[in-house]
Formats: sequence, C-alpha cells, structure tokens
Amino acid sequence: MRSDKTNLKLKMIIFLFLLLIIVFTEVKWMKSEDVYTRQGDKEGQTVTEILAEMSLEEKIGQMVIAGMAGTSLQSNEKELISEYRVGGMIFYANNLETREQTEQLVKNIKEINKENKLPLLISTDQEGGRISRLPGINETPTNKEIGEKNDKEYAFSVGQTLGEQLLAMGFNTNYAPVLDVNSNPENPVIGDRAFGDNADLVSRLGIQVMKGIQSKGIIPVVKHFPGHGDTSVDSHIELPKVNKSLEELNELELIPFKQAIANGIDVVMVAHILLPKLDEEFPASMSETIITDLLRGQLGFQGVVITDDMTMGAVINHYGIGEAAVESVKAGSDLILVAHDDNKVKEVISSLKKAVEGGQISEDSINESVERILGLKNKYLIE
Repeated sequence: MRSDKTNLKLKMIIFLFLLLIIVFTEVKWMKSEDVYTRQGDKEGQTVTEILAEMSLEEKIGQMVIAGMAGTSLQSNEKELISEYRVGGMIFYANNLETREQTEQLVKNIKEINKENKLPLLISTDQEGGRISRLPGINETPTNKEIGEKNDKEYAFSVGQTLGEQLLAMGFNTNYAPVLDVNSNPENPVIGDRAFGDNADLVSRLGIQVMKGIQSKGIIPVVKHFPGHGDTSVDSHIELPKVNKSLEELNELELIPFKQAIANGIDVVMVAHILLPKLDEEFPASMSETIITDLLRGQLGFQGVVITDDMTMGAVINHYGIGEAAVESVKAGSDLILVAHDDNKVKEVISSLKKAVEGGQISEDSINESVERILGLKNKYLIE
C-alpha cells in the first residue's frame, strides 16, 4: 500500500513538472510572438508575415538610413521614401533651422511614408554639448561635464532631457551616447564627447544616459564600436588606425560596450577604424572578425548593428560606396548609414541587390537583418 502511494506521489510530481514545462514554453512563445506583432497591428500581421510578403528591394530599402541636403525634401529625396522605401532618415543641423520647421519637416516625411507599411527611423545625433542638432532648445552639458560631475542620477536626467527634446520634435532614434574612452589626448574627433578617460566612469555614466533616453521611448545608439578614443585621425577625413590587440581592447575600449550590452542596448554603431591586429584588410565597419566574431560572437550582442556614415572620408577615400556597403553587410551589419547624397543611397541599394542576386550575400542573411530591424521598430512602438 505504501509502495502504491509512493508511486502515485511520484507520478503526480512528474505530471506537475511536465505541466510546468508546457506552461513555461507556451508563455515564452507568446512573449516572443508579441515582440513581432505590434508593428503589424494595423494590418493584423506579425513581422514574420510582413517579412514573407516583402520583395528583395523592400528588404534592402529597410537596411538603409538616408540623409537629405536641405531643409525640405526635394523630389529625388521623396523618392527614397516612396519608391526605395528606406528604413529611416538622418538629419543634421543644416537640415533643421527652427523648432517649427523641424516639426513640420518630420511631419511631412511621415506623411510621405504613410503609404508604406513600415515606419521610418527618424534619427539624429543629439549627444548634448557641441553635438546637438535640434534647434530652439535649451543646451545640455557635454559628456565631459557629466563625467566631471560623476553623478549617476544627473547622467540619467540628462538622458531624459535628450529623449524629451527628440520626442517633442517627432524623432525616435538618437545616435548617442558616445561610449568611447578618451584615452588619447591627441584625438581630434572625440574630446569632450567622451565622459572621460576611465572605462568604468564611461560605462557607469554612459549607461545612465542611455537609460534616460530609453525612458522616453527613444532608441539610443551607442557608439563608436569597438572604440574611437585612441585615434589621432578624424574618420570624417581619413581612415584611423588603432594598433591594439584584442587583449588590450578588452582592458579598456570594450568595457563600456560590454556593460551596455549587459544593460539591454538595442543598437550599436560600428566605427570606420582599422585595427590591423584583428583584421589587416577591412575597417571595423566592414570586418566580419569585428562585427560577427567579436561583437556578436564574443560579446553576445543580438541587436541591430549600424555603420557610421558611409560617406565619410575613411570609407570613400578607399572604397566605392556600393562596394563598402556590400562588404559591411557581408561582415554582419544590419543598417547602412548614408548621410549625404541621394545618388549614393541609390548606389548602395543597387549594389546590395546585385550582391544578393550574384550570390555574394544570401537572402537569408538579409532576412535576419530585416527581422532585427522590424523587431526594433516593434519594441519601441514606432509609428
């Protein structure tokens, strides 16, 4: 009799255990599916279903962020949205004159995109300090000033302010914060854009600014992976070279990025920097070793990878922009940033299409990138 009771108890335990596994699996599946349904709510479709209906051209368009020349869209730039269906737009100070003009420009762009099923990433560099693109707003401190104050709550509040500024004018994506460690005093491009020359300080404060931006529903983009702090050349002008080993990078430059990944960053911008001890041939933005093996493999980043602007001197002085875009996607990039010249945007899209059709890039890898991009847009409920 005791044996029968024991067997019954054992069976009940096994049954409950199996039931828990089934419930857990179902809940996990439902949560995963939710991530991919919010974008499609208007059409009653999941992202997976939307992806299945997209043409190759539409998928490649989603992988490009385009810039514009003036303060209003010209017909050739409107075409990038309506015909090429780019994934987003980037704006600089020369595009944004006043608060009213900025709000109207963003409104017009969203109106042009209304016929498209997918929303745009409306983006800019609102870092604070001297790198502030939005007009008619109160100035925010430089990252260096935040670093000198060394107050986590203050850093978070600055991030909130940046998020509020962007949200008020219709933006949804911010290329900030900078997570470079300013370890080279001769650096011509980072300087006060960095929180300091200490990796722990940069991590602690940078992540708080990141979270402050996120708290307002704005997508933060940390940059410039794997670290632009120890360069003596401005990548806007020419290709910088950093002669550091992976071990040395792990001791300094990579620390803030590891912390950002651990704290849920969704987008990482990769720099145009040559690190010959990791990859002798390609800069980081086109290096499979750095993007796929290091960032995704060793650091475990599963989010969206975006390049720095592909029209910078570091790229166009050495590569055709179409060639560079193809190498970048082959290396593992999801989003190609082309901040100037609509013809360059079209060249990138055309080159990527030819690379897929010619077998240089698999459509499966394009699908993976687009799924990550749509998942990002879902997560932040972009409209």
